[in-house]
Amino acid sequence: MIFLMFTSLLEHGSAVAGIPMLYPLSTLCKFCDVELSSCNGTGTCVTNCGITSICAHHTEVCVAIWRKNETSSSIETLCHEPTISLYGVMLDDYNSSTCVMKEKNTTGGAAYICSCSKDECNDRLSFPPIVDATEETQFLSVILVSLLPLLLVGLVVLGMFYWYTVSRQRLSPDWDSAVKKRKVGGLDCSESCAIMMDNGSDSSSTHANNINHNTEPLPIELDQMVGKGRFAQVYKAKLKQTTSDQFETVAVKIFPYEEYASWKTEKDIFSDTDLRHENVLHFLTAEERKVERQYWLITAFHSRGNLQEYLTRHVISWEDLQVLGSSLSRGVAHLHSDHLPCGRPKYVIVSHLQFMLKFHHS
Repeated sequence: MIFLMFTSLLEHGSAVAGIPMLYPLSTLCKFCDVELSSCNGTGTCVTNCGITSICAHHTEVCVAIWRKNETSSSIETLCHEPTISLYGVMLDDYNSSTCVMKEKNTTGGAAYICSCSKDECNDRLSFPPIVDATEETQFLSVILVSLLPLLLVGLVVLGMFYWYTVSRQRLSPDWDSAVKKRKVGGLDCSESCAIMMDNGSDSSSTHANNINHNTEPLPIELDQMVGKGRFAQVYKAKLKQTTSDQFETVAVKIFPYEEYASWKTEKDIFSDTDLRHENVLHFLTAEERKVERQYWLITAFHSRGNLQEYLTRHVISWEDLQVLGSSLSRGVAHLHSDHLPCGRPKYVIVSHLQFMLKFHHS
């Protein structure tokens, strides 16, 4: 009875019912000298070793070594202490329960070695998959072919950017000198600053600055209504000259008495001389017509009227589209800019005003 109990303790290597373990058991390993093997170094194979041995010390682990020469391959199985080198190699995976082969450079040449700590775990060997050099080369070729178009596009973009930069630098002196010498209605841009002439309208900003701003209303005769909005109506009108029968055609935007706030907002914006530009609708003056209980804004008149309405009713040519786009972009750029053409800071920056259609005919 006592003998059986101690035998059980030895087999399980553990304490039972408070009885301490006598000593740790050693691992059972396949233990054969170097033998010929049918393993080909791929997948999983069995050593076919018929000898199982109890390792001499409980710290020893199971080891398998597979070697291959020009004609054959061999396997060696044994127990070994992992803290001691084996054929010049230290074991590094002996805590595993399976024997996974790793290629090592031993004192006897290249070999595959595995180590593990489970009973007879060195009988079944697992080799790492072999990467086919041809498949790897094909994979790299596919990647290179896929990236080649992107690389070419990138080179083209860089080339265009370089060409643009060089061309801009070459043209920069001529462009700057042309801008400085450019005249608008006889005025140098560097001197006009706030006031620029509009050769495409029936009135000029020079005339706008000389308009009589007395309390008496200007001699304006309304001709016909050319537009109507939510807050006001727009009329084509005649601004008569006091000394002759001549007149100038102007546009009059009439606000009812109840829309004083809208009229004042537009008047304040138009009155800022920093906003005057050849591609922005020119403002002449604002009037409070108390007798008619109306508020007026008088501006330059453009016979083609509102851009939206004109484009709705007409198809324009490519040349006119270029002129129109250029005019709009220059006008919007001036409104959004924080400096005047001469470089002086502009204190009022407007998001946008009403865009008017103005074609300049040569």
